[in-house]
Amino acid sequence: MEDALTWTGKWRNQYGSVLEITDDSDGQIIGSFRTALDDSGFHGQTIPMFGVHQGDCISVAGGGRTAAGDAVVSYTGLLRNGKMETLWFLVADAAIKAAAGQPGKIEKLSWWRSMTTSADTFERI
Repeated sequence: MEDALTWTGKWRNQYGSVLEITDDSDGQIIGSFRTALDDSGFHGQTIPMFGVHQGDCISVAGGGRTAAGDAVVSYTGLLRNGKMETLWFLVADAAIKAAAGQPGKIEKLSWWRSMTTSADTFERI
């Protein structure tokens, strides 16, 4: 465990997206997230993030509207060697789908198609 650990500040992942933590008092996390990915449903938005931390462990979540509908994202991980190593989960209730040569339309997703997961590494900036 690192001495005098503070989570506050800006953290950037390997894609350039930024998690800004503005308060980490009393085991709680308050901040915001802004994606750098053009193909993200949250592109161009800064979404509020809330969560908890305990020692080197952290979990934050937030949500908002995308072009297709509602979505929530969570990051859970731990601090190792000055980096925040996380697994993330995105749940989106709908997607824009199009048949060849047809305009796209919003379609609700079945529950198992609405989930996406991967890993991100955040470094303090």
